[in-house]
Amino acid sequence: MDALDRTFAALADPTRRAILARLAKGEAHVGALVAPFAISGPAISRHLRVLEEAGLIEREAHAQWRICRLRGAGLRAAHRWLDHYRSFWDESLDRLAELLEAPTEPRTPRMQRTSRTSNTSSKPRTSRTPPSANRRRKGRP
Repeated sequence: MDALDRTFAALADPTRRAILARLAKGEAHVGALVAPFAISGPAISRHLRVLEEAGLIEREAHAQWRICRLRGAGLRAAHRWLDHYRSFWDESLDRLAELLEAPTEPRTPRMQRTSRTSNTSSKPRTSRTPPSANRRRKGRP
């Protein structure tokens, strides 16, 4: 798995995105990151390891505290990849806006079909005999 795949895999989880949102406000120790979640410390540690391996955060030890902070490089790589497609989406959305804002020609009402007779159904008729019964009548097992 390359770095970009690891980045998007890490971003796919809502808990990890919430951790990144918290770290966007500034560095925090692991205990502060655990507080808003109803999950265990080891589970948060696994999320942090995934984020660190993806290059989205870095962890540093200060005595008994583990401090986490964002790393911009991982996010910049994802941003560059997404930005590559921005022009395509901008052009597509511009064309859609032009189409939606274009004046429309008045529509003429369609002529409604009249039913042929009240006894005929528009559905094709099908046999009510199961296929297995037809085979038995023809002498097949």
